[in-house]
Amino acid sequence: MRAKYSIQDSDLYNFDETGFAMGMIGSSMVVTRSDRIGKPMAFQPGNREWVTAICCISADGHVVPTFICVKGHVQLSSWYWEKHIPEPWLIQPTEKGWTNNATGLEWLQHFDRHTRTRQQGQWRMLVLDRHDSHVNTQFNKYCKEHSIVPICLPPHSSHLTQPLDVGLFSPLKKAYARHINRFIFGGITHISKEDFFPAFARSFKRVFTMQNIKSGF
Repeated sequence: MRAKYSIQDSDLYNFDETGFAMGMIGSSMVVTRSDRIGKPMAFQPGNREWVTAICCISADGHVVPTFICVKGHVQLSSWYWEKHIPEPWLIQPTEKGWTNNATGLEWLQHFDRHTRTRQQGQWRMLVLDRHDSHVNTQFNKYCKEHSIVPICLPPHSSHLTQPLDVGLFSPLKKAYARHINRFIFGGITHISKEDFFPAFARSFKRVFTMQNIKSGF
């Protein structure tokens, strides 16, 4: 397919989404004294509010500004003014913090704005999974109208074939967990969006380096 459309590395993109429960850092084992058996002990912030991050990189290492879906109904200017996230990033409130067909199309428009000026060939190629928000009439229509070729990975194979899943999302979540651990040791028991955004942004910057991208793509 690359040869058919004469796709160069700068025009070949891979995108995927990954989810975070704001105050959860994954499975944990806690060792305590025997006299604490049966007594509750808080060891993670309790906020399980869901956040979805949509990330996209090109084969030559260009990182498209991240698109973040959070639970809510309106955007708050403080998310941007207080520099919680890098300026080109976009935050989109959704009912549960998940993506849907509407946010999938909004992300595609976001991708188009941030990649059309660096396009080298006639087409851009976008490698993606078969999530409903990525494979629908509106999404495909926009791709066709804006010279974007969507290529779907085989079903149930993303854990093996999706470069972002395989090479970058796992260390990204581990880096975020380290930031949340600092909140835990500081006695903070609730992680808000204002806490999440800077912690996630710092984790993203640490993980999405050129070396990691090239080894993962």
